Amino acid sequence: MKLIIILYSALILASCTPTVQVTAPDKPIEINLNVKIEHEIKVKVDKELDEIFDEDSELF
Repeated sequence: MKLIIILYSALILASCTPTVQVTAPDKPIEINLNVKIEHEIKVKVDKELDEIFDEDSELF
């Protein structure tokens, strides 16, 4: 009787195991590379301001 209970409980536990399916997506993967680079502009402005202040040191 114990053997039947053990086998029955093993079947119940085995039927509850989760399944994992790996499928390919229907649409292609899109990667947006719209990146703004503002650092270069700020460096240029900073350099220009430094040059202006060096030329006219009497401003301040």
